[in-house]
Amino acid sequence: LARAAGPARLPAARRAAPAMPIGVPKVAYRAPGSTQGDWVDIYNRLYRERILFLGQQIDVEISNQIIGIMLYLDSEDAGKPLYLYINSPGGSVSAGMAMFDTMNHIKSDVVTINVGLAASMGSFLLAAGARGKRLALPH
Repeated sequence: LARAAGPARLPAARRAAPAMPIGVPKVAYRAPGSTQGDWVDIYNRLYRERILFLGQQIDVEISNQIIGIMLYLDSEDAGKPLYLYINSPGGSVSAGMAMFDTMNHIKSDVVTINVGLAASMGSFLLAAGARGKRLALPH
């Protein structure tokens, strides 16, 4: 009796991508020069496109995270703008002012876009975007 052959090994390009992990939204991403992709947190993937989200009340923790990302991205390429999407009820004045100071300190233009609510310190940061690059979506 002939033995059935096992599943054929497909070339790497044709193998199915592994299933997306459950929990934090992740997207498939292959780093430049890499032959294999991996799952990365969706926000980290968007950071690579210079897109940042402020989607919560402003406190020291989120402020420091966004400041760190702004400084890093500015050091990578100061000629490209950053896009800060804001949906925030406001929050800490000192944390918000730290973000404001960083937005003015870096060489990259910061495009601010309101998606949802921008109240109190959130509206202040929205207005702190580069001149001519402040947007609010209709709803």
